[in-house]
Amino acid sequence: MSMTAARSAPRQLFVTTALPYANGPFHIGHIMEYIQADIWVRFMRMRGHEAHFVCADDAHGAPIMIAAEKAGVTPQEFVANIASGRKAYLDGFHISFDNWHSTDGPENHLLSQEIYRRLRDKGLIATRTIDQFYDPVKNMFLPDRYIKGECPKCGAQDQYGDACEVCSAVYAPTELKKPYSTLTGATPIMKSSEHYFFRLSDQQCVEFLRSWALDPARLQPEVANKAREWLEGESGLGDWDISRDAPYFGIEIPDAPGKYFYVWLDAPIGYLASLKNYFARTGRDFDAFLEDPSTEQYHFIGKDITYFHTLFWPAMLKFADFKVPNNIFVHGFITVSGEKMSKSRGTGISPLRYLDIGMNPEWLRYYIAAKLNARVEDVDFNPEDFVARVNSDLIGKYINIASRAAGFITKKFDGKLAMAWATQDDSFLSELRGAADELAALYEARDYGKALRLVMELADRVNAYVDANKPWELAKDPANNARTQEVCSRLLEAFRILTLYLKPVLPELAIQVEALLNIAPLQWSDVNHALPDQHVMQPYSHLMTRVDPKMLDELFEPPTTAVEEIPVSDIEAIDAEIKIDDFVKIDLRVAQIVDCALVEGSDKLLRLTLDVGEGRLRNVFSGIKSAYQPEQLKGKLTVLVANLAPRKMKFGVSEGMVLAASAKDEKTDPGLYILEPWPGAKPGMRIR
Repeated sequence: MSMTAARSAPRQLFVTTALPYANGPFHIGHIMEYIQADIWVRFMRMRGHEAHFVCADDAHGAPIMIAAEKAGVTPQEFVANIASGRKAYLDGFHISFDNWHSTDGPENHLLSQEIYRRLRDKGLIATRTIDQFYDPVKNMFLPDRYIKGECPKCGAQDQYGDACEVCSAVYAPTELKKPYSTLTGATPIMKSSEHYFFRLSDQQCVEFLRSWALDPARLQPEVANKAREWLEGESGLGDWDISRDAPYFGIEIPDAPGKYFYVWLDAPIGYLASLKNYFARTGRDFDAFLEDPSTEQYHFIGKDITYFHTLFWPAMLKFADFKVPNNIFVHGFITVSGEKMSKSRGTGISPLRYLDIGMNPEWLRYYIAAKLNARVEDVDFNPEDFVARVNSDLIGKYINIASRAAGFITKKFDGKLAMAWATQDDSFLSELRGAADELAALYEARDYGKALRLVMELADRVNAYVDANKPWELAKDPANNARTQEVCSRLLEAFRILTLYLKPVLPELAIQVEALLNIAPLQWSDVNHALPDQHVMQPYSHLMTRVDPKMLDELFEPPTTAVEEIPVSDIEAIDAEIKIDDFVKIDLRVAQIVDCALVEGSDKLLRLTLDVGEGRLRNVFSGIKSAYQPEQLKGKLTVLVANLAPRKMKFGVSEGMVLAASAKDEKTDPGLYILEPWPGAKPGMRIR
């Protein structure tokens, strides 16, 4: 039986992508994941299946609470501001979510508390008292990310509370030497608190996860192997701390005043909450849908959050009597020319900039799809390869077919296609149609790269037909009209089939082709039905342009603003040329001078207290006393070399260097001019 026949019964699917944290706009990694999931969902819908595709903002946690406080707004307002910018990205890249919600919505509050109660009633919640660092100034327990100090292994300064970035040692925050709170700079104190734990180590949880995660038909081999390490390691599974103490922006734990769910408990429940919100608006029964044994549940996630989704999430659902996922589809990261994405290194891709400079979103959809497979592998964006692949495949092979045939049908035959031949056993069509089942299997398996290579092989064969029959030569002689009409009609029927195969990847282009051919929206089953004889198409208009390589330059290196020439008599000569890699090693940040004071015993230095957006204050000594009085600088913005190694001086430790300008000859112009960013810049902003 063919796959087309085997999959004729409609399936009922619930599909999500990982919830983005609501503390910033989307980056290209988000867009890659959404494109991967969107292609899968669109393919399933073309097959006649019912696919509900939802996501939400991950809105809770200490980072959002603290960021909102610094911005002078409530956490709800902060999250709403982030959420208001989502639509431009999703619409811009043709992502077909049915619903976008927030984990701070009422549905998530109710579902999280209900799941907790069910786990508690089954004896899977335990409490125990733990010791944690506490900020006595901020009056809050400190998550690891808000504690820094000296590494207990190598002595490196300013290391986070869980791992050293210098020697890679892993430790508890309490092991740090000279710890301080990054929020206030205060030395944290040890304080006890009762915490709530999900008993993941319980034997029934372990047995369930072994049967679920290690099922060969479920997780990708790499993911299953990692789950096996976690499940069968010497230490086994540990219980999961699911509570945080007030102040905390999150969902309150029932019957536990001052206690909130750790964000990672309520975040995945946001998948269900978004679906519940969507069904309430569209009149569907949420409970009946999840209780239906035929419902299939799938999650697309990045490899960095595998632990939560393959252990905590299915166990929570199982023992709260909710449906467990059918599968977790894990993907790698996206790199640029083999390097990790980094805005500071000029290797970051801004999705909105991509759209703003006029780059076609379907170029990116195609390129990412051509790189994706079913394994957990990173996807590399190579600018030269991007240009070559899009221009060669989409324009040179695919669009070329329509552009060489459509004009003749419109001009010579009033737009009518000669399709009588299509009712016969035609080898030309059979070869194209014969790929449908293999392509369907590849799309369903998320092996998009292999699917697109097969489509382009088919396009090569169609172009070979173009070159063999040369419609532009046939059209010169009216005696060849019948042959010309048939050749061009064959090509347009082939183009229709190729468009059908590409539609999950290129949905907007498919809409243009459907309008051109004057046909209903293409479904997968339409591969078996040719257009009728004398079918009338619309006049051809250009479907897609080539990528201009200059666009890639603009994408990665935005043009700088020209400046007026100035006299150079007293200006130092420019130093020897450096490479961009040399420059990006210097981390320049906007800093606010919170305080400024004279340094006793020094006739050159001022002591600057700087806010660099880190949640703590820095101490910097600067030799600018000759040019400024302390009161002139208080409250001003300036520029700091933020990653300069701290320097121990007899007056104290200087944590960076502020930038100032001076003339070549200090006798001619003895002035020092501290750099001051344009009003509106904020402490911590990076200067590029």
